[in-house]
Amino acid sequence: MNTEHPWKLKLLTPSSWWGAKWREALPTGSGMIGAAVYGGVHRETVMLTHGDLWWQSRTPDLPDVSGRLPELRRLMLEGQEAQAEPILVDELHRTGYDPVMAVPLPLGDLTIMSAVDEGFKHYSRELDMQTGEVTVRWKDRGAAFERALFASRPEDMIVMELRAEGSETLQARLSLGLHDPSDVRRPPGRPEAPLPTEVESGSDGSFVWYAAQSDNGSDFGAVIRLIPEGGMVTADGAEAVIGGSGKVLVLLRMFVHGSREQEWKRLKAELAAEERGYAELLEAHVGEHRELFGRMSLDLGAEGRGRSNEELLLAAYQGEAPLAMMEKMWAYGRYLLISSSREGGSPCHLYGLWCGEYRGFWAFNMANENLQMIYWQAMSGRMPELLLPVFDYMERLMDDFRLNARHLYGCRGIFIPAPSAPDSGLLKTIAPHIIHWTGAAGWIAQHYYDYYLYTQDRDFLRSRALPFLREVALFYEDFFITGEDGQLISCPSNSPENRPGNGAGGPKGTTVNATMDFAIAKEVLSRLVAGAEGEGLYPEEIPVWKELLGRIPAYQINEDGAVREWMHPAYGDEYHHRHQSHLYPMFPGKEVRRDKDPALFDAFLTAVKKRLVVGLKEQTGWSLAHMANLYARLGEGNLALECLDLLSRSAVINNFYTLHNDWRNMGIGLSMDWAPFQIDANMGWTAAVQEMLLYSEPGLLRILPALPDRWSRGRANGMLACGNIEADVDWDLEKGMLNVRLKSLTTDQQVAVELPEGCSLPDTVDRVIVDDASEDAVTEAQSGRRLQLLLQAGTPIFVEMVFQ
Repeated sequence: MNTEHPWKLKLLTPSSWWGAKWREALPTGSGMIGAAVYGGVHRETVMLTHGDLWWQSRTPDLPDVSGRLPELRRLMLEGQEAQAEPILVDELHRTGYDPVMAVPLPLGDLTIMSAVDEGFKHYSRELDMQTGEVTVRWKDRGAAFERALFASRPEDMIVMELRAEGSETLQARLSLGLHDPSDVRRPPGRPEAPLPTEVESGSDGSFVWYAAQSDNGSDFGAVIRLIPEGGMVTADGAEAVIGGSGKVLVLLRMFVHGSREQEWKRLKAELAAEERGYAELLEAHVGEHRELFGRMSLDLGAEGRGRSNEELLLAAYQGEAPLAMMEKMWAYGRYLLISSSREGGSPCHLYGLWCGEYRGFWAFNMANENLQMIYWQAMSGRMPELLLPVFDYMERLMDDFRLNARHLYGCRGIFIPAPSAPDSGLLKTIAPHIIHWTGAAGWIAQHYYDYYLYTQDRDFLRSRALPFLREVALFYEDFFITGEDGQLISCPSNSPENRPGNGAGGPKGTTVNATMDFAIAKEVLSRLVAGAEGEGLYPEEIPVWKELLGRIPAYQINEDGAVREWMHPAYGDEYHHRHQSHLYPMFPGKEVRRDKDPALFDAFLTAVKKRLVVGLKEQTGWSLAHMANLYARLGEGNLALECLDLLSRSAVINNFYTLHNDWRNMGIGLSMDWAPFQIDANMGWTAAVQEMLLYSEPGLLRILPALPDRWSRGRANGMLACGNIEADVDWDLEKGMLNVRLKSLTTDQQVAVELPEGCSLPDTVDRVIVDDASEDAVTEAQSGRRLQLLLQAGTPIFVEMVFQ
């Protein structure tokens, strides 16, 4: 294997996106605070962000409009969807309900003006994903200069060091202020966003401080302490002037929702008490960051890992993303999730921690696809604790979600709107495709139950997962109605964010019986029954849930042989769309498998292929990532890889951020006048890679279930499977070798291990090696490509296999 590490992103150009340079910055984050480094030699900008800083919210009382539901349903079931669709929307408007969704507010900019004498040479900027450190390097007047920066995870502090080589010294000016309004580029037709007020900055040489006022009257800001090594730092108005120093340590702390005078005093005292230098602070941070990042590793044997991002993207434009780019993009999605999510904070939203707009375009938590995709990688990537802020967020807003259910639909339980922000869980987006899609709570419930399946944390199951699933079930009990045939009807319904291809349904996609509604409900109710029976909970309610399960309609197949997106004869399928919601039972669900129902499995495969072949022009960055996960789940590794290739050529920019769509009119994906930055496709890429390498459900592991031909050799260590099983896989197709290491981390358990096609065990079982275990723990039976293993807690099993 190549010993060169793939964990660094290297760019040979500074951020240069015209009018919005923050998009191409290199990000670092503690899970709570963030910094984005632009990399300018003469004028360096470091955008500062904080996960708790949101603004521009308006949250009036949600009126009760549920009394209009019977009329809406009557019209829908009579086929008058156009008349039915606006009923709840119009009633909300009639009552004067006029909410505004909160958006992230950039905290400010740290600006460094450095002297340039002869002009820069040998420029680079680099992100080390193992440490979270961003470094900018260049040469001027024959000497080397460097800026290194990271966001400390244990300290929630930005730490930077400015360095000059040898006898050369730093000549720079440093200041804090509002995030540069000229660095905010608006989509066409969008009004100019307001700016924070009461902006104030100052410096006394040792410290630099800054604050501004949000729209709710509270202050936010930051304080910097400068510690020179030689030379001196003086004040010039609000700027700190650095002269004659060979090295300067810069420590920065932020505050939100405070009073500036009090917060400046507090932060100055905290920074003054800090005695550690850059190396010590970095070591403490890396101890936490690397422990998370390093739990899983991936090595595809790539050549050219030292190539810059720009070089790798140019190679991808020729047809295939190089293996080095595949490795780096996998690592980058992992890095971004670690950097923007941690227990005690809020969930990672569509901009991660790095929103540089004052009215971010789609800058919220979107739960009809995107929030879920952001966290798909967490379980199999062995970072389950990164999901805890999602659960905390949902539980903090539970009263709002219950109110939504009562006032919109007259139901018990919870209704989670597709978009939401940390300040409120009430419905804020008054649009039919948001109000009429009821699946968000159930889809989030999948993460709750998966957390239990992967960690085996029964306390979490009893105290958090099952109560959340029960809230979802209560809604279903009241929301679903019964048809003449005794089966359940979901009305109103929406298949995000699609509408039938034959023109039926409401103008904004309001329908009856979207397939996704029942797929989610079936998963929630099945898991709730299994979990409650196993834990001895809710005995009086289990029969109700079982009865509901028995009345969910079966999936339907259309004349093309594809699974139908709507379980109603009036609605024809629409393949020209980015969402693939009706494929939920295949992925991210695990209901449909080839060995269980081959015909239904093939119908799902046909539906996916229709989207890629017929609807390529309607895809987005995130939908190509979703499609890669779908193909991986279907066992189609080459097609999964093709989706990532398409994504790399259409919606990835120089710092490897993913965008919503192709903004250059290259024919892959939606044509829009604007290409919003969205972090979800970054995360979806990582999840797809892991999906190609390992599939698991309780009692079953599939090894390399969708290995692409181009990945002829590789090693993936530290993956997590259902049952809290750690899995390492090492393969080389040319040598005909596959080695697997499995270890159950908590309990003794029996699992079936399914080998990839063309792979088998030798005739004897002596190729199964168990450390420190009795012989009867080795195997129970083996047949064909499936091996039965009894895993003993804490004892690894090594299986050596051969490809024919």
